[in-house]
Amino acid sequence: MSNISYQIATLVISLIGVILTGLVAPWLRTKLTNEKLTTIEMWVNIAVAAAEQIFKLPGSGTQKKMYVIEFLKTKGINITDRELDALIEAAVYEINRASELLFENLDNQDVEPG
Repeated sequence: MSNISYQIATLVISLIGVILTGLVAPWLRTKLTNEKLTTIEMWVNIAVAAAEQIFKLPGSGTQKKMYVIEFLKTKGINITDRELDALIEAAVYEINRASELLFENLDNQDVEPG
């Protein structure tokens, strides 16, 4: 009887191993990838905001982009140029959009002469 118990225990442990490998490992990989992407997005947003603050002259887009790329390299972020371009453009879009909304709200406020 102990031989059967041993075989059942071995089977259950193997089954648990298969379930963990089949379900948990892909979930963990996805979670780590999502966390990595979130971290990269955070650093891109910081770098873009800093570049916008440092390089204020019109036509300094190339300098801004080089600043962002160099900053990200110091953080050990290695992604493709295409991915980097998309993240930078998205961050710039969000900054411009927030700025437009802020000024639009300020322009729409009724200010009574005092």
